Amino acid sequence: NHAQCCVLMLMSVRISSPLPRELLLTLALGQVLSLLICGIGLTSKYLATDYHANTPVFQSFLNYILLFLVYTTTLAVRQGEENLLAILKRRWWKYMILGLIDIEANYLVIKAYQYTTLTSIQLLDCFVIPVALLLSWFFLLVRYKVVHFVGVGVCLLGMGCMVGADVLVGRQQGLGDHKLLGDLLVLAGATLYGISNVCEEFIVKNLSRVEFLGMMGLFGSFFSGIQLAIMEHKELLKVQWDWQIGLLYIGFSACMFGLYSFMPVVIKRTSATAVNLSLLTADLYSLFCGLFLFQYKFSGLYLLSFFIILLGLVLYYSSSTYVAQDPLVYKQFRNAGNPVPDTPNVEPLEPSVTYSSLGQEIEEEPRVRVA
Repeated sequence: NHAQCCVLMLMSVRISSPLPRELLLTLALGQVLSLLICGIGLTSKYLATDYHANTPVFQSFLNYILLFLVYTTTLAVRQGEENLLAILKRRWWKYMILGLIDIEANYLVIKAYQYTTLTSIQLLDCFVIPVALLLSWFFLLVRYKVVHFVGVGVCLLGMGCMVGADVLVGRQQGLGDHKLLGDLLVLAGATLYGISNVCEEFIVKNLSRVEFLGMMGLFGSFFSGIQLAIMEHKELLKVQWDWQIGLLYIGFSACMFGLYSFMPVVIKRTSATAVNLSLLTADLYSLFCGLFLFQYKFSGLYLLSFFIILLGLVLYYSSSTYVAQDPLVYKQFRNAGNPVPDTPNVEPLEPSVTYSSLGQEIEEEPRVRVA
């Protein structure tokens, strides 16, 4: 009746409009991820510059081992369809590919520091944002509004402001003789990061966070161990081990493990695109720490860029995105080995899901698919 329709409309308006408290919580969660990345960057810099320990594969291997010990073993003791063997039987090759993508994304970006400038890496690493947008649009069928694109543009403007400040204060670290190679490595790594993040968004929203992390721990430790044995065993033998280096490796592993464990929580609440926008502030946190630890020069543009990025995040989170219609690939992923038939479905249509910046909403009627 008319009264019920009014109540439903009021509830819809209340759900679709983010509350200030929820908005602040979402912003805070993204900044926690940025602080973890800042810790990863600082420990890596100390290891590379002060102790000449250039072991990116070994550092990633430690993280994957921690994921294996915590999440893969959790899957191993579960019963039924969520058991490790049951998951491997249905989707092993998909997680194997995703594990390889995740490993090489980390490796390519870290490797790029040997060939190109820090400024180039900061700029080109933003390529992950359009990659995540496009993949979400075509494969997850996420639909954006004008305000989302404005928010992305404002965030990238803030990033450009930070890079400009780097140039003005002369902070051009990582100069190399093969800049083009380094730039290509960053672009390749950013593309792989975008693929990995969008796959992670699908898995944590439709399957399980523990399943995703458990599979990353299993295949990540396996393939990074092989890569370590082939490419980095000599570098590992050169490390002059002492308690300080040990603490740095422990600190790096703790931050990386925290990032991998916490990121699915934030992605489930928001999206892969929103998380990558939040991570733009990580470089600024590293800069602020560098003012005290590495005597970096300060520029007011750093503070300006920080607030511009936060403004872009507020704009992006201020409106909800939605999924036009559940894509067929969702059902194929859930039912690996049992393809969805082409025959018409006589059962009632499943309601579509609206992924807002602050959670999920179930609609009363399915949306019309947007071409």
